[in-house]
Amino acid sequence: MNIRPRSATVGPGSPALSADERATFERDGLLVVRGWSDPAVVAQVRDETNRQLAARQPPLELEAEVGYPGAPASTVTAGGQTVRRLLRAHDRGEPFRALAASAALGQLLRELMVTDGDPQPVLMAQAHHNCVMTKMPSFSSQTNWHQDVRYWSYERPELVSAWFALGRETEENGCLSFIPGTHRMNFARDRLDDALFLRQEREDNRALLATAVTPQLEPGDLVLFHCRLFHAAGRNRTQETKFSLVCTYRTGDNLPLRGTKSASVEDVTVG
Repeated sequence: MNIRPRSATVGPGSPALSADERATFERDGLLVVRGWSDPAVVAQVRDETNRQLAARQPPLELEAEVGYPGAPASTVTAGGQTVRRLLRAHDRGEPFRALAASAALGQLLRELMVTDGDPQPVLMAQAHHNCVMTKMPSFSSQTNWHQDVRYWSYERPELVSAWFALGRETEENGCLSFIPGTHRMNFARDRLDDALFLRQEREDNRALLATAVTPQLEPGDLVLFHCRLFHAAGRNRTQETKFSLVCTYRTGDNLPLRGTKSASVEDVTVG
């Protein structure tokens, strides 16, 4: 699931991915790109995230507002003001845009998403993700197995998310896990609960969970995953906050459905 590091030569007209790497993403719905992000930019994003978090610069999403397992019961109980996400990352400053909207990232995503040779722009969806995920040492929640596209509305369920590690990500601090290949599977409604999380008590679902992978990430690593890929994340059991920038991308011919949240904000062309 690893592709070449950022130091490899990628320029205009040269492929960012090999045929094997593209085949791996098509099969697994997942690629881990080691050392993709410029360390200086990663440090800038971390510093700016810490500054904006300390200032509680809106818009923010609180753990208590989402109510996942482990979250505070309400915004007025202990830990109730714990931040889960710094929203609208693209508008939070140039360092965020340098990671989320670079030409190199656009080229890489284009090779994953455009399969018929027809040139298409790559756009970052501003209505979904487009945030810095925070996992605090206390009151961070657990996210059960889900597909991101469950609440999104596009002509085709064919989007790719980019997860930029801003620090070390391990099972201990609540990193992501994935079930490879589930982006190509169809799931009967009774395999999911009322909130469209995978029902873990079912035998057929437990067989899938046995195939899950949990990539350990270093600062600057990038994870690319399909919007239909089942993934989950645990709680942060360390004493340090974990930060990750996550954004989602579509091709220009995959339009958001009119009148939905997906169409509520104009998207940003990448690269």
